[in-house]
Amino acid sequence: MSTDRKPRRPDVTDIDLVGGNEKRHLEVVAYDERWPAVFGEHRDRILEALHAAEVDVEHIGSTSVPGLAAKPIIDIVVAVDDITAEEDYLEQFLAAGYVLRVREPGHRLVRTPDRDVHVHIYEKGAEAVEKYLRLRDHLRTDADDRELYASTKRALIGQGFDDMNAYSDAKTDVIAGILERAVKAD
Repeated sequence: MSTDRKPRRPDVTDIDLVGGNEKRHLEVVAYDERWPAVFGEHRDRILEALHAAEVDVEHIGSTSVPGLAAKPIIDIVVAVDDITAEEDYLEQFLAAGYVLRVREPGHRLVRTPDRDVHVHIYEKGAEAVEKYLRLRDHLRTDADDRELYASTKRALIGQGFDDMNAYSDAKTDVIAGILERAVKAD
């Protein structure tokens, strides 16, 4: 049986944070009704850029949950067939105006130059994609967990984080608890 699929290459083994650590002012703002439209514009831009590729594009993160306070950064997840086949997607993202920020095992991150849209690229079937979607869908339907998450984010921002990674790491336990409840609710 012949196949047109390219042989799989090894993925990167280190984390490459293009540009190094960045300090930036972080804030949590009230939900903005424009966020779904901004996602839609970027979904169309991504699909046009990757026209030859079969990809899944989803709005994730707090801006994807109506009514949830969030950092004003649109998070998008794109699932590609082979994360190691960067020639199938990365140059197309760069040509569409996104810039590479992170290259790490199983994950790439490109973003807009204004840093207001982050596109997380994973391989189809990646556990991270499932978790992002499960969290989003649960927060859309569970008011108590949505409020817990919002209050956690406000409290953390109040601590003065100026590094996105440290802020994200500080939310890990709360997110894990929400995901555990989401699994039980399914």
